[in-house]
Amino acid sequence: MRNDVRDAVSRFDVVIRNGTIYDGSGSAPFRGDVAIKDDLIAALGANLKKGTVEIDAGGLAVSPGFINMLSWGVESLIEDGRGESDLRQGVTLEVFGEGDSMGPLSDVMKADLLKRQGDIRYDIKWTTLGEYLEYLMERGVSPNVASFVGATTVRIHALGYEDRIASTGELAVMRELVRQAMEEGAVGLGSSLIYAPAFYAPTEELIELAKVVSKYDGLYISHIRSEGSRVLEAVDELIRTAREAKVRAEIYHLKVAGKSNWHRRDQVIAKIEAARREGLQITADMYPYAASGTGLDAIMPPWVQEGGHEEWVKRLKDPDMRRRVEEEMCTPTDEWENMYLGTGPENMLLTAFKSEKLKPMAGKTLAAVAVMRGKSPPQTAMDLVIEDDSRVGTIYFSMSEADVRRNAASPWVSLGSDAGCISPEGVFMKTLPHPRAYGTFARFLGKYVRDEKVATLEDAVRRLTSLPAGNLKLKQRGMLKAGYFADIVAFDPTKIRDHATFEKPAQYSTGVVHVFVNGVPVVKDGDHTSAKPGRVVRGPGWKGWI
Repeated sequence: MRNDVRDAVSRFDVVIRNGTIYDGSGSAPFRGDVAIKDDLIAALGANLKKGTVEIDAGGLAVSPGFINMLSWGVESLIEDGRGESDLRQGVTLEVFGEGDSMGPLSDVMKADLLKRQGDIRYDIKWTTLGEYLEYLMERGVSPNVASFVGATTVRIHALGYEDRIASTGELAVMRELVRQAMEEGAVGLGSSLIYAPAFYAPTEELIELAKVVSKYDGLYISHIRSEGSRVLEAVDELIRTAREAKVRAEIYHLKVAGKSNWHRRDQVIAKIEAARREGLQITADMYPYAASGTGLDAIMPPWVQEGGHEEWVKRLKDPDMRRRVEEEMCTPTDEWENMYLGTGPENMLLTAFKSEKLKPMAGKTLAAVAVMRGKSPPQTAMDLVIEDDSRVGTIYFSMSEADVRRNAASPWVSLGSDAGCISPEGVFMKTLPHPRAYGTFARFLGKYVRDEKVATLEDAVRRLTSLPAGNLKLKQRGMLKAGYFADIVAFDPTKIRDHATFEKPAQYSTGVVHVFVNGVPVVKDGDHTSAKPGRVVRGPGWKGWI
């Protein structure tokens, strides 16, 4: 064999040299090289042998790719598989499933999903959650993808949108659907308990479904039943579920919403840390913004939404129902999560409409639109839902910056954007996204870690990588370690920064220089390479694991 051929065979595919390596463990960084062969990390160290491709990472931090614990890329990745808003921040794994998942779907659910589509249109060529994830991979996506199975989804599958306790037979159907999803590779069970019809599920139902997940060593993750006046009781419900189902549990986008509730922040943290000392594996994730994003359904009582979207709209057209809804929206209560009173219409920014006629209202507050129309804010909200035939995307400025900083400093809190992975072009420019879609990870590393020093960089990297990977029980991901998949990001810790604002959200973050997914470069010198090497990442219940 000629020397040049022998050298080529012995070489690594890529060597990233002279970087400051943050391996994801939380340990102190060290200077060195990272070598890639095929889709795996082949070696770490100093003065490694040559690679076919050599990258100088001098002055850069080199770490595992970041994990987005709450992604709504389920439709945006169908439209555009690049996922650039996240990828350019170093995200290499998108995790779906906050209450709703893209499977399992019945024929009725498929028809409803087709009817409810907005600007992004697509055929539904799958039935199960596993088939949906495979569908994404076959279309081609740049990041890896994973998903929880949605507790809301299996409830709708078994008993529709009814406000009642599931029968023994219906609960058995739900448990079986969860079991099937876990064996297809779901990483656990996700719930979103402030929304109808998830709101209708009693704690006992959630515990029974979580018991199925526990058998597969999956994670129960929840948008808890209240983030406002009953947030302490909601945390207790999650802890009870973890304890009785013997399951690991996580709180989605940890927060305390509504100024009158901000004083409960320390009590929330104390409850979680007490449960952790007890031995329960309780964690949380967050986005580093003092505003949330959801729909106008979050300001209306759950009873008016029973039966699904069409029944909700039908009730909102009834004068007597409208009067009752407005009265309940304006009345303090602990019976449901009243985000109208907790936020106020002047702090509700309308952002996403289906109707071309209504799209010009994006960027205006509910209070401002109410003045324009000469109606009360509750009546205006009901009109907008009817006219747009949608929940109407809305940003709620209801959180405390002190709360954000406290959560950003907590060692058991990872990150989730709670947004799609998008780009500032095409169909994505028809709505006004929350800036978290473009800035979550860069903002955490830049504003909170570098500038405000709420955490060390090595611990911040751990919380973006090995912490969520461990919570999800992923194999060979979340660390820079020989034999692990080569999901790698090289970024400049002195320059990483978010640029997205609420006024102009469609702006990429900067400071990430290189990103690899499964050993393939997807971001090179800050730009997307057009590569789509993303794979389905499956949880511990997958029947294909050995």
